[in-house]
Amino acid sequence: MTSTFEIRKVGGRIGAEILGVDTAAELDPGTVEQLNAALLEHKALFFRGQQLDDDGQTRFAANFGTLTTAHPTVPALDGQPNVLAVDSEDGGRANRWHTDVTFVRTPPKASTLRSLIVPPYGGNTLIANTQTAYRDLPEQLREFADRLWAVHTNDYDYAQGKELDAADQERRRVFTARTYRTAHPVVRVHPESGERGLFIGGFAQSVVGLPSAESHDLLRSLQAYVTRPENVVRWRWELGDVVLFDNRATQHYAPDDYDDLPRRLHRVTVAGDVPVGVTGESSQVLEGDDASHYTS
Repeated sequence: MTSTFEIRKVGGRIGAEILGVDTAAELDPGTVEQLNAALLEHKALFFRGQQLDDDGQTRFAANFGTLTTAHPTVPALDGQPNVLAVDSEDGGRANRWHTDVTFVRTPPKASTLRSLIVPPYGGNTLIANTQTAYRDLPEQLREFADRLWAVHTNDYDYAQGKELDAADQERRRVFTARTYRTAHPVVRVHPESGERGLFIGGFAQSVVGLPSAESHDLLRSLQAYVTRPENVVRWRWELGDVVLFDNRATQHYAPDDYDDLPRRLHRVTVAGDVPVGVTGESSQVLEGDDASHYTS
């Protein structure tokens, strides 16, 4: 129990439900500071039964820093430049482990998700702790990973070899309308806590200096530590839920397990900083601009 709200853990390594906070209200600086501290500790915070609209979600997210626009390439919701609609009926089925927008040099600090339409079954969101995953690595593998860099890009085979229909082809055209390739450290030092975590996920397509086959094998091996069940929390959505997660210390995944039922979330992200590796080196743009139209 804190002075203003209750923190109830929902997993041993990741996730806490916050009780006693109205995300639609104006939050005082002390509450915001406590929530940010809880975010650093638990990586993902869950708020049930909130009464938010898009403006309210934008105000809530802005408590934690300057906001990004909706996405570097995908259009924002009409009239809401900071809101990205994640809609199952418009291809919004993110059934691949990833950290948001790591293909640019300054990925978001944090992401907020708000539920608008929830299927009666399935449609959960899984969030993984990449810092405990790093600590799980054998010592020699940790030391090896500390020296590695990976290339992240939005131009990859997200269909994984499957034939795309016309709608999928159009979504891919929009998503890759501007190609980004950025080299990030495989192990990122968290700018607030100083903790180390694996910084990979679905946009990480190769390891710098390694051939393609070896890159994929190594990334798969490291990714397997991230998605160990003990590092993952599963959130079962209800209408009005709000989720806030630290994009610098997590990956997430939305299983496509709800048939053809509708599911709609809105996302607002907080601008982050340039990732820094164990040696103090910062991420570098390889292709594309600095995405300043997306993040400050």
